[in-house]
Amino acid sequence: MTNSARPFKTEARRRYGPQAVFDLLLGVSGAVVLFAMMLLTSTDVVLRYFFNAPLRGAFETTELMLVVLIFSGLPLVSRNDMHITTDFVDELLPWAVRRLLATAIHLLVGAVMLGVSWLVWQKAGSLARTGDITATLHIPISPFVYMMAVLILITGVIHLLKAMRRELAETTGGAI
Repeated sequence: MTNSARPFKTEARRRYGPQAVFDLLLGVSGAVVLFAMMLLTSTDVVLRYFFNAPLRGAFETTELMLVVLIFSGLPLVSRNDMHITTDFVDELLPWAVRRLLATAIHLLVGAVMLGVSWLVWQKAGSLARTGDITATLHIPISPFVYMMAVLILITGVIHLLKAMRRELAETTGGAI
């Protein structure tokens, strides 16, 4: 393969490969949940204040949707390097030091995420064994906590893979 064809193949993989499907799946699910939260909240407010008839379980449903929204966004933010960063020190450091620092940060964050994922998975198992449910609608809580654990695990793996990439310093945009 010639070097001129390589960037096209990389770009095509970025647009149509499994990573693009992953981004699309999590992005669309987040957008749908956010839209549903908006509809639920708006409907609850209208029913509550105009008809004195609030939606039963709207608050806890919003809480569960918020869990889905936040944790489906976590791998997306990590994979696309969209975390908030400060880069006032980066300009002072040589390229090799920035790369080493970025690698160390990704390794640390990845390891912490894997540990947190394991702890959250344990908590989900405990909730499943005790049969914890929401107060009003009696929705089991453990599936949501298992989902959190899996998405935290995926985020940790993303950071570990980023730590192994050669082009790490270029992809951080100068910010670590």
